[in-house]
Amino acid sequence: MGPSGSGKSTLMNIIGCLDTPTSGKYILNGHEVSALRDNELATIRNKEIGFVFQQFNLLPRLNALENVALPLVYSGIPKKEREERSRAVLKKVNLDDRWHHKPNQLSGGQCQRVAIARALVNNPSIILADEPTGNLDSNTSKEIMDIFGEIHASGNTVVLVTHEEDIARHALRIIRLRDGRIDDQSADSKPAIDNSPLV
Repeated sequence: MGPSGSGKSTLMNIIGCLDTPTSGKYILNGHEVSALRDNELATIRNKEIGFVFQQFNLLPRLNALENVALPLVYSGIPKKEREERSRAVLKKVNLDDRWHHKPNQLSGGQCQRVAIARALVNNPSIILADEPTGNLDSNTSKEIMDIFGEIHASGNTVVLVTHEEDIARHALRIIRLRDGRIDDQSADSKPAIDNSPLV
């Protein structure tokens, strides 16, 4: 959490291997990400990181199953396995009966669940969610946060940016940023994060 310009997007872009840090090291599952070339970063992004966005970013001409399967296409997974894995994650987000629907045939909450399924399909280490409830009503937002809770409980790390305090209360740790630094943090246990600049 933090005001505009505090460094939230920069931090998410660094964690998501979209930007590289100007100093320091970023190690993800034993890989020093800050030292990798662009093609290696693309591989890490596809295998290790799932992205969920406020605007869903679904392709309108593809149905839910095809949208979820996109990361697997880029990984070179055969069609039959793509469909099986995509159906499995759609079931995980309670959309297995809507797999053939296109985005314009789904509600906002259903589109966000498709986006979450797409982020999960490669079983990434980290899910990065940027304002994932920003376009949703309060009941749908709670449903989406419950899904993120289940994802976390099954072993995935979820990093979420939000401006909404009630959404933030679902988190085990809240880190507040200001001017590229950690301004405040709260957690069940003290995290191993210092007040070093993030950028």
